[in-house]
Amino acid sequence: MSPKQNITDVLMVGATGSIGRLAVAAAQRHGLRPRALVRDMRRAERLLPGVELVQADLEDTATLQRAVGGADAIVLTHGSGGDPETRRRVDYGGVRNLLRALDGARPRVALMTSIYATRSDIPGNSPWKRRSERLLRASGLPCTIVRPGWFDDAGPTQRRLVLEQGGTADGGIARDQIAETLVRSLLTSTALGKTFELIATEGGEQSDWTELFGVLKSDEAGSLDGVLDPADLPLEAEPQEVRADLDAVRSPHGTNA
Repeated sequence: MSPKQNITDVLMVGATGSIGRLAVAAAQRHGLRPRALVRDMRRAERLLPGVELVQADLEDTATLQRAVGGADAIVLTHGSGGDPETRRRVDYGGVRNLLRALDGARPRVALMTSIYATRSDIPGNSPWKRRSERLLRASGLPCTIVRPGWFDDAGPTQRRLVLEQGGTADGGIARDQIAETLVRSLLTSTALGKTFELIATEGGEQSDWTELFGVLKSDEAGSLDGVLDPADLPLEAEPQEVRADLDAVRSPHGTNA
C-alpha cells in the first residue's frame, strides 16, 4: 500500500524528551499539526505550550488506541536509556504496543533508534532497539528508521549530514539535526523504506533532502533487517516472545513501501 501523500496530523511519541521537543517544533515549522503523546499532562503543558496533548502510556496498549486515532504519521523518539529489562519494556515494548493499537490503520512512521542498534560488540549494548526496528518492518507500515550518532557530539561547524548504512558508522550529531531529519523523512518520498545511520561532519547543511535520502539503498521487501545490516541475530535464536510478537504484527502487505 502506498503511504498517505498528504500528511497533516502527526503523533509525536517521546515528545517531552530532548529530541522529541525539537521534533515537535520541526513539525510545526513544516506546517504539520503535531499531537504529543504524554504521560504527565502538567509537565507536558510546561514543556510544550500550545501543543495538542493526548495522555497515554506506551506500556498500556489500551491507552494508546485513542492517541493513534486519525494520525497520518507517527514520529517515535522515545527511549529508556536504562537497563536491558527497561529497554525491553519501553524501547521495544512501546513499538509493539503502538503497532497493536493501530488496529489496521497505516500511518507513515519515522522511528529513531541508535547508531549502535546492530552492534553486538559494544559493551552494555542490547538488541532491543534492533528488535523494535524488526517489528516495524514486519508490520509493513510505510516507514523510515533513523539511527543517530552520539547526541551533541558535533561542533557548531559540523553541520553536513552523513547518512550511512551497514552498522559501521560512528560519530556525533546535533539534536536539532536528528529532529529535522525525522520530520523531513515523513515529507520526502525518497526516504520511504530506508534505514540509515546519521552523523554530522565538517561543512554546511545540505538543502536537497530528496538527494540525501535518494542515494541510500532501500530495505529489502519482506526482510526483518535493514539493508546491509549484519546477519548476526538469527530469528530462530530469538526468544519465543519476540518471535510471537513478530508473527502478531506481520502484515500481509509484506513491504514497508
